[in-house]
Amino acid sequence: MALGYVRPARPEDAGEIARIQLATWRVAYRRILPRHVLDNLDEAFLARRWSAAVLEPPSGAHRVLVAVEQAEQSYLVGFAASGPADGEALAPGEPADALGPDVAAVTDLLVEPRWGRRGHGSRLLAAAVDLWREDGMSRAVAWAFDGDEATRKFLTSTGWEPDGAARALDVDDMLVPQVRLHVGVPAEKVPAE
Repeated sequence: MALGYVRPARPEDAGEIARIQLATWRVAYRRILPRHVLDNLDEAFLARRWSAAVLEPPSGAHRVLVAVEQAEQSYLVGFAASGPADGEALAPGEPADALGPDVAAVTDLLVEPRWGRRGHGSRLLAAAVDLWREDGMSRAVAWAFDGDEATRKFLTSTGWEPDGAARALDVDDMLVPQVRLHVGVPAEKVPAE
């Protein structure tokens, strides 16, 4: 297990978060999303969006967390973003109140592939769960690409399961199927065995 920790993102992390997002998407989604779409993603644009997410979140329950690898130097290696479920978390045709005010939605949970399998994803998810619990959330949802076996396997190994909802994203005239997973948020932190 690597030495590492999770902390809230800082404004100066936005560029690294964007770099991690691009690097991860270009590896993990190369067989899921059209290549030209991945090649044309603008890192500076993504960095501005992440800066806004850190500096001006829609609520106090919207958070961006970063995973840090500790070695001779410290490196940002992953990140997670979540907040109260909104319209983006809904399945097509689902009523606006289907998920309720006590449901958190994960919008991003990425660890750069070269730093994978070192516990960073688990630390990010555990930190997010602790914050959801503080916010009174009883459940969380996340969309995953149907073809993204790594994300689905990671989430299901931590207790998430498909909730039956599905959608297809239109990515440059290509429909990319997604499934929604969900998990209960325990009311109290479960002690480690």
